[in-house]
Amino acid sequence: MAELKLEGVFVPNVTPFKDGEIDEPSLRKLVDYLVEGGATGLVPCGTTGESATLSHDEHIEVIRVAVEQAAGRIPIIAGIGTNDTRETINLLERAEVLDVQGYLVVCPYYNRPNQEGIIEHFRAVAEVTDRPIVIYNIPARTGRNIEVHTVSDLARIPNILGIKDASGDINQAMSIIARTKDFSLLSGEDHLLFPICCLGGKGGIMASAHVLPGVFMEMVGAAAAGDLVEARRLHYHLLPLVKVMFKEPNPAPAKAAMKLMGVISSDEMRLPLLSVSAACREDVAGVLHGLKLL
Repeated sequence: MAELKLEGVFVPNVTPFKDGEIDEPSLRKLVDYLVEGGATGLVPCGTTGESATLSHDEHIEVIRVAVEQAAGRIPIIAGIGTNDTRETINLLERAEVLDVQGYLVVCPYYNRPNQEGIIEHFRAVAEVTDRPIVIYNIPARTGRNIEVHTVSDLARIPNILGIKDASGDINQAMSIIARTKDFSLLSGEDHLLFPICCLGGKGGIMASAHVLPGVFMEMVGAAAAGDLVEARRLHYHLLPLVKVMFKEPNPAPAKAAMKLMGVISSDEMRLPLLSVSAACREDVAGVLHGLKLL
């Protein structure tokens, strides 16, 4: 099994577009920026990567470029989840030829399976690879919560190593941490990174970490070391950034920030999502100025 240490700050990187197509030079520049900025790892083709609007060929191409540009400097966890188990397995099998260190697999959306169906979905996916799998629970988008007992059952599958928890439910997060062993809970709600780490979580997979990934990592490290005063200080230092990153639908503010900072050439989105409004762009710029990034 490929080794993957599921702790730290993983960035679900945006997919830059230009004139409707993937902007490969910007994607490569973004990967370099995030690697050099201190990100623990990257997660291409997650929600923030607008995976729902990518064709299968584009999906694999984004992962390929991220892997190639990262060049082994940090791990790549490829987002390959869909609401169809066969389609998810097909994407995984295409990604297996790439040097990814693991996969992020979202709870099947739209179909609204019961908990037994969720277990069988993840079991089927896990059986076709020996690479690590990270469960992605985001009930606000999928229409289904992966319940604590389900996570506990899935954690017994050898290559299911952790969960990106975007449930927003601290009680659920605590229960998962308490009931699992050798299993990492990563915050998928950016504003909850600090409390999640204080409770035993191992870090996060967060869109806000496009900006200052190394400072987010400092917060995680301080919490892990028991320096809660410093971790709390960094939490409140970064909180305005976290708030503005979700003022309009993700990942539009993250793309606006990367464009303003000169990392990507365009903040173009694919319909039905739109680029940020003028007011939101001004707010993003204001926060970046406050952080002395502009």
